[in-house]
Amino acid sequence: MIVKVKKLAENAVLPTYGSPQAAGADLYALVEGTVTIAAGETYLVPTGLSVEIPEGYVGLIYARSGLATKKGLAPANKVGVIDSDYRGEVKVALFNQSGKLQSISQGERIAQLVIAPYLSVDYEEADELSATERGAGGFGSTGK
Repeated sequence: MIVKVKKLAENAVLPTYGSPQAAGADLYALVEGTVTIAAGETYLVPTGLSVEIPEGYVGLIYARSGLATKKGLAPANKVGVIDSDYRGEVKVALFNQSGKLQSISQGERIAQLVIAPYLSVDYEEADELSATERGAGGFGSTGK
């Protein structure tokens, strides 16, 4: 599958895969020099890219494990969603969950993009739902 990507700035970097079997393609920061993110703060990091997600698919933006564990930086909304009809710039809201100042530099890998199919469904109101063994148990009800 081909996903078209438009560079909105000359120095924007196209998404790349870290290995042949990687599910997520790395997204790169497009910032002037270095940006500092204070502890507990969120910074909207531009990528300088716009993508054309095929109809029936969604772009999902996930944290990079290295950035999250080494710097405490991860997407503020946990998983970003790029709908197939969106043509604006892809930006990543990075939240600094560490206890200290962190920085992002031009060209640094900031998140990963996964393209996945989705189902569009119709929701119908019902008076009753089918019974299951689990029922309404949630939030740890199935184990320790």
